[in-house]
Amino acid sequence: MIKDALSIYIHIPFCKQKCNYCAFASFCANSQTIENYIETLCDEIKRRKCNKPVKTIYIGGGTPSILEPKQIEKIVKTLFDCFDIIEDAEFTIEANPNSITEEKLLMWKSLRVNRVSVGVQSLKDKSLKKIGRLHDHKTAIEKIKLTRKYFANVSADLIVGLEDETGKDLCKYAYELLSLGVKHISCYLLEIYEDTRIHKLIAEKKYKPLTDEQTIEAFNKLSTYLIDKGMERYEISNFAFEGFESKHNLNYWQRGDYFGFGLGAHSFEGTRRYYNAETLEEYELGIIQEEDLQSNEEIEEVIMLGLRCRLGVSLSKVKDMGYDMTKNKYYNDYISQEILYEEDGILSLNPIYYHLSNTIISNLLP
Repeated sequence: MIKDALSIYIHIPFCKQKCNYCAFASFCANSQTIENYIETLCDEIKRRKCNKPVKTIYIGGGTPSILEPKQIEKIVKTLFDCFDIIEDAEFTIEANPNSITEEKLLMWKSLRVNRVSVGVQSLKDKSLKKIGRLHDHKTAIEKIKLTRKYFANVSADLIVGLEDETGKDLCKYAYELLSLGVKHISCYLLEIYEDTRIHKLIAEKKYKPLTDEQTIEAFNKLSTYLIDKGMERYEISNFAFEGFESKHNLNYWQRGDYFGFGLGAHSFEGTRRYYNAETLEEYELGIIQEEDLQSNEEIEEVIMLGLRCRLGVSLSKVKDMGYDMTKNKYYNDYISQEILYEEDGILSLNPIYYHLSNTIISNLLP
């Protein structure tokens, strides 16, 4: 990979139907709204063109796979016209099973897409229906098979903590996904946000997610299974076979520069962070908010992001930034209890304590 190369994220906020748990900037829209958005998106890409090389591209959402092939083609061609995309750039597109077609897969491949992330979430029909997904078990399996026909690098998402879904269920889903040749699995804990339908269903006692203890137990069972199958837990929520880690996400965790295009998308360069408006009206007006990170905020980011994944944190780098972590009152206890490991100046969090990472990391901050 070329040093100092950028990553690019493109946000497609549209969905066929918003999932009951979703709190992202996503919504349903008519064809004209989508066309207008693509125009605005392409204008933004042209406006921010630069000659820095690009090492990863990620089209996320929302549901990018609901766009017609010609719409994706327009966005990608604009991007390639405005940026220097390196030859072996990782290029990911997110897709939901119900909107994957052979025509779209062929178009994506022709546009140099080389990684597809499929939003599976569950392989139990009852669960899928309750959380508002439009696909069922059969469709998920069929569409992953179809995607694998054209792409070697396929990732799938699973949610941990759904109602009546034990660790045994999750391991069964993982078995099916691995049998299909999936190389990367993201396992996200169910998060409940106030303005979501699932929050309302829980309040009305119509939905009962797993308790925190049950969720941790289920996650640990799934994690053990995936590791036993040869995957590495290279980040708190992400497992991959060697060589199939998400390079795009690794760039985030290493605090590499990235440009975000589209509604609510974030960008980061050096110590400068900026992000687009989260409403269509404000986005079309080009409203952007900016902030320059202070030194203490930078230190916190380095520690937080490093300890979330196998890369760890360089103690000397943090010390050069003005903070000696070894002087933290928790440091020696964490080392002696093997909650933290230190090797060659790199501090790492023991994976068996990942479920407590928020507390541990908070205690280690300046």
